[in-house]
Amino acid sequence: MNSMKAQSQENPMNHRIALLLAVAALFALPSFAATDAAVLKDLTAVIALHGLPCGEVTQADRKGDNDYVATCKDGNKYRVSTKDGRVVVEKQLATAGGPTGRSTRAAA
Repeated sequence: MNSMKAQSQENPMNHRIALLLAVAALFALPSFAATDAAVLKDLTAVIALHGLPCGEVTQADRKGDNDYVATCKDGNKYRVSTKDGRVVVEKQLATAGGPTGRSTRAAA
């Protein structure tokens, strides 16, 4: 009888812990989304400051530290990275078969 009583007392605690973890996870998700939105906004600004057409960056694939491939709303793709302390924006050229690996550079 005591084991049943102890088990019923543990269950509410387990539920509370599970609920607490779920709420903590929900609060953590918006911070990731805000970071992603900030990166997209920053990449949009960098591409615009280089005088390249884009409109708005809709997707960014992180390739490394300060190294992204940005996809624009208008279909253009750019690799945005740093080299020797400067921001470099390279237009990614693509063919019907996919990326060719060729690029054009614009450095600031």
